[in-house]
Amino acid sequence: MELKEKLVSSFLAFENKGGLDLDSNVHTIRKEAIHNFEVLGFPTKKDEEWKYTNLKSLLKNDFNLFPTTEKSIGFKNVEEYLINEIESYKLIFIDGVFSSFLSTTTHDECDICVLSSALTKPKYKMVIDNYFNTIAKNNNSLSELNTAFTKEGAFINIPKNTIVPKPIQIINFSTGSEKEVILQPRNLIIVGENSHVQIIERHQNLSKNTTLTNVVTEIFTHKRAIVDYYKIQNDTSNSSLFDHTFISQKRQSIATINTYSFGGKLIRNNLEFQHEGEYITSNLNGISILNNKQHVDNHTLVNHKYPNCESHELYKGIYADKSTGVFNGKVLVQQAAQKTNAFQQNNNILVDNGATINAKPQLEIFADDVKCSHGCTIGQLDESALFYLQSRGIPKKEAKALLLFAFGNDVVEKIKIPQLKSRITKLIAKNLGVNLGFEL
Repeated sequence: MELKEKLVSSFLAFENKGGLDLDSNVHTIRKEAIHNFEVLGFPTKKDEEWKYTNLKSLLKNDFNLFPTTEKSIGFKNVEEYLINEIESYKLIFIDGVFSSFLSTTTHDECDICVLSSALTKPKYKMVIDNYFNTIAKNNNSLSELNTAFTKEGAFINIPKNTIVPKPIQIINFSTGSEKEVILQPRNLIIVGENSHVQIIERHQNLSKNTTLTNVVTEIFTHKRAIVDYYKIQNDTSNSSLFDHTFISQKRQSIATINTYSFGGKLIRNNLEFQHEGEYITSNLNGISILNNKQHVDNHTLVNHKYPNCESHELYKGIYADKSTGVFNGKVLVQQAAQKTNAFQQNNNILVDNGATINAKPQLEIFADDVKCSHGCTIGQLDESALFYLQSRGIPKKEAKALLLFAFGNDVVEKIKIPQLKSRITKLIAKNLGVNLGFEL
């Protein structure tokens, strides 16, 4: 049985044991989503948006949708993947199941808890009806698949005039209890007027077994809200990730999404910003450091609908061995979006001859009073700069690492949490294969 047929046939069993009111709006949304997935199927290279990313070999795996074996995980098993240097709220999931033992939640000034509670408890019904699946792209088959099987994930609801006092870590672990498993976390984040939150997200396979994670995150930023979101992607060579993040921004809000892709067999990041008011700022930053046959595909869209808004996009890639990078960034400026300031830049270094980058920066502008620019560079290390460092007594390997560090530094500098900045710097050094003894 093909994976698509297996997933569709598993939907009824999932609904029956999902603990959800079958007369609820969510049930209706799920049914529509599985129907849409059945019609659309998995994307292929014939789809323009998937021209450079082939899923054929990945979909040959016999993924288990419902892990049947539970493995007990203690703090020592996962400590290295947490940022313990800071106080934080933690939402930790083991094989798609919330771990209350490892997590730290709250309902005091805001709701930082799990989506399963919000989907089933009457007190959250109004919130779910107003927000759930309202901005997730409905012609994206992988997003539809996640919606159909939505059960667990992070639910963060921050009321207006609230500054969340410490960052929130959302971490999904896979234990390898099944030989091949697909996990589908779902995050719903609502940030009220004048509120501010910092969130760190990570997906980590703790075994050598094959894991596919298909995650959807919906973020709603209301008037003058500020969201700083950090995605750490440093998984094993047997792990693949489809990450779909949708952001709706209201007037004068600031949303920043930072993506750090260092590990994983295949990673696809779909990132979409929708502007729903004036004086909005959207920031998109990313760095990819790949080797072997790793593949990372970054697809971004910023939809400017209103005047006087800004978007700033900076993605950098370092590709070694036979790795492949894809960047497809689109800035859409609607006719009403006068006085828009949009900047997009994608810079790439190919360390080895076997590495590949496919870049497609796009501007679609229907307004006449705007400042919009985009650029893309693909090259190799500057041999004269490398020679200069070597002439000063720096070994070639460390000299290359220094230059690559400098290349990615302006992305790292945008991290606002010092302890996270230190962690990312160490991950970069590790992926470059050196220990430079200093932090950027």
